[in-house]
Amino acid sequence: MSQAVVALDVGGTGMKCALVRPDGTVHHEERHPTRAERGPVAVTENILEIAESLAGKARADGLIPVATGIAVPGVVDEVTGVAVWSSNVGFRDVPLRDLARQRLGMPAALGHDVRVGALAEARLGAGRGRRHVLFVAIGTGIAAGLVVDGSGYSGAHGAAGELGHVVVRPGGSPCGCGLRGCLEAETSAKSIGRKYAELSGEPGATAFDVATRAAAGEELARKVWQDAVEALADGLLTAQALYDVGVIVLGGGLAEAGDDLLRPVRAALAERVTFHRPPEIVRAELGDTAGCLGAALLALDTLEEASR
Repeated sequence: MSQAVVALDVGGTGMKCALVRPDGTVHHEERHPTRAERGPVAVTENILEIAESLAGKARADGLIPVATGIAVPGVVDEVTGVAVWSSNVGFRDVPLRDLARQRLGMPAALGHDVRVGALAEARLGAGRGRRHVLFVAIGTGIAAGLVVDGSGYSGAHGAAGELGHVVVRPGGSPCGCGLRGCLEAETSAKSIGRKYAELSGEPGATAFDVATRAAAGEELARKVWQDAVEALADGLLTAQALYDVGVIVLGGGLAEAGDDLLRPVRAALAERVTFHRPPEIVRAELGDTAGCLGAALLALDTLEEASR
């Protein structure tokens, strides 16, 4: 009988959930609201109920659920399986891995949403076949995941990859972390839309609007977009100095701009590189399924380690 992994990618507003076979193919997928406004206890119960339901779906379809993988935002201690802190969901020191293991009666793994997305892109997506991969997710915020030889790096405290909080414009735009000029405050999708709205007097403008209008030749949009590209290139240069990767995979909502983002970022980074070997910069391939697939891969890794 075939096996399946229960996989959940928990976001601030919604959860992407799936049954994934060991070869990475998705057998079944569904989406649910996170309902973070109800508080962390209710969100935790919601996660466990959905995971339990997915395990039941697997059995009904003739599959054996063998493990559970859960990805959450914030600071995650993958070794202890604790969601240390998440402003989006309200978690603080939630032992989610052990709760899932007790509830479903099978091995479980807990990972950071961007880091597991990096794992999926490195093994199954745009970074497959490469030894050193840096996945950078650019959406409302910015975070990165480093994967070396197929294994992710979480850091000593579960906070590795916070590239969005590298200061690229000292004294620049205020960031939610308390500093000014962080990469996230200068070039996230949210900040691009906000800056254009402030300069144009058009409330509600989005990064998509800016990218579209810049491509059409609007001067203000082109300036805002180029400023964001330059800041991103500075952030990526810092990342390359630290990690020396072979490929940088750009994902998240901003990467939907495709070549309108990739071409100028490649050019801007090439202008900045001195003695470093410039990395290839490519667009992510897995879209918003990366988190779910990565959570499944993390769970499968846990099973493999347990069997050694």
